[in-house]
Formats: sequence, C-alpha cells, structure tokens
Amino acid sequence: MCLAVPMQVAEVSADGIARCRVGESDTYVTTSTALLPEAPKPGEYVIVHAGFALRTLEPADAEETLKLLREILAASKAEDWA
Repeated sequence: MCLAVPMQVAEVSADGIARCRVGESDTYVTTSTALLPEAPKPGEYVIVHAGFALRTLEPADAEETLKLLREILAASKAEDWA
C-alpha cells in the first residue's frame, strides 16, 4: 500500500525543489514540485508521494489528515501489545 503524506513547505529553490517538514519533527524531505501548476510558498502544505508534491492543501485539511494518521499509528501500537 502506498501513502501520500501532508508536509509543510519550509523553502523552495529556484529550480522547483522544495524542502518539506514531516509533521512536527525535525525531519525534512526534498520534494519535487514539477507536478504542481505553480511552486508552493513556504508555510503551505503539500501532499507528497514518492518524492513528488501532488497538490497543495488547505492548512486545516493538512492538520486533520495528520491528526488522523497519528490516531491510526497510536491504535496500531496499542494493538501490538493487546
């Protein structure tokens, strides 16, 4: 199964490569914006899959998706101990 994840754009270079933050962590992913109609701006959220930003997201949608992913992770960890 493949999963696209919302990430927040930290910076975008002139050649359309974005540095995106994963959740609240200190982990960043280098992401191509070639599939987007225009490069995102720092602070915006994008859906990233396999190193490509697929589309931009409204902040509320990105936060809701991240919240749901955290809940799924927490539930899967709880089941491991059941």
